[in-house]
Amino acid sequence: MQEKADKTAGKPLAAVMAELGEAARAAAWVLATTDTATKNAALRAGAAALRRSAEDILAANARDVAAAEEQGRPKAAIDRLRLDKKRIEGIASALEDIVALDDPVGTVIAEWTRPNGLDIQRVRTPIGVIGIIFESRPNVTADAGALCLKSGNAAILRPGSDSIHSSRAIHACLLEGLRAAGLPEAAIQIVPTTDREAVGHMLRGLGGNIDVIVPRGGKSLVERVQTDARVPVFAHLEGICHVYVDKAAKLDMAREVVVNAKMRRPGICGAAETLLVDRACPSDYLPALIDALIGAGCEVRGDDSAQRADARVRPASEEDWRTEYLDAIISVKVVDGVEGALAHIAHYSSHHTEAILTEDAVAAQVFLNGVDSAIVLWNASTQFADGGEFGMGAEIGIATGKMHARGPIGVEQLTSFKYVVRGSGQTRPK
Repeated sequence: MQEKADKTAGKPLAAVMAELGEAARAAAWVLATTDTATKNAALRAGAAALRRSAEDILAANARDVAAAEEQGRPKAAIDRLRLDKKRIEGIASALEDIVALDDPVGTVIAEWTRPNGLDIQRVRTPIGVIGIIFESRPNVTADAGALCLKSGNAAILRPGSDSIHSSRAIHACLLEGLRAAGLPEAAIQIVPTTDREAVGHMLRGLGGNIDVIVPRGGKSLVERVQTDARVPVFAHLEGICHVYVDKAAKLDMAREVVVNAKMRRPGICGAAETLLVDRACPSDYLPALIDALIGAGCEVRGDDSAQRADARVRPASEEDWRTEYLDAIISVKVVDGVEGALAHIAHYSSHHTEAILTEDAVAAQVFLNGVDSAIVLWNASTQFADGGEFGMGAEIGIATGKMHARGPIGVEQLTSFKYVVRGSGQTRPK
């Protein structure tokens, strides 16, 4: 069982969380005017510390994985939690990718001059203090901390009890980077307890010190955050992602992309959960796609057409079309062309990621224009729904809302803006 208040030094939790918020706000003031070179130096030093500390991180991760296995957690959840040397190198490399990104702070988004001579600029600024509440994925510790730092924001990280040892080990490396660059350690803080009430304090804003909350985790966590938060939230509730195979798709490509979209890592939010197949596809398409999925170890649940195509397909219920499996399970349905696919997606999608596979550019454009989701793809796997794959270095998460941030949340999405107005003594007429 994980310890509940192991690093709070006996203080009341409310006092501990208030101190985190105050320290983060003070650090945010420093970061807002920190130059790019200093922020990058902290990230490079953090990446170096991650590589030096790989064995310590793996030992901490082994504790988390052992606890998850003892609790009987699903294989997909354990996969999200597990680290190895390759994944640690990936975490370190992601920090270096963020170093290579342009610093968004101070960027002039737009500029114009009014007839009265006033020069007006819209300029990117940090948001301030970002609270990140996450489960399972220890890499979020580094990704979130680094993205916040690069965008001039302070971060308060609250990992779940399932990844606490791994997250603390990674966080220690980020602190090494901050110290090496002469930046305040409070720039990236980790909540020192696994007590769930700490989440409640964060959702209430820590006395006005948290500006935005980003949850990364299961549906119950995100629902709680969206229901209880008293500050803005960047989030997606579910990743019910669809792949539509059009009649003009190439079968070989469709087979490869569909299997990758579902089975590369079934437990991530960009994994395909529903396969839609055009009724006008050649007769061998549906059986071939189902056989490829089953051959890759995926359970298939389908409508009548899918069941007729392969006796191994289990009947799909209404609930299957609404389910984010996060496992090696997929639902399959035959639809009437692009319009049928769009109708199904509009009814069941969580507005995360959808893909069309086709050689028909007109059909593709109808799909890309008609889908109301944060990410839409043409002839590519839904598993590309990732800030790193978009060239954003990494991501804190994916947002499906329509205000401010949508899709992968990277450094630009972690900024706001202000208007800078320069005059020469203008006054407003009465």
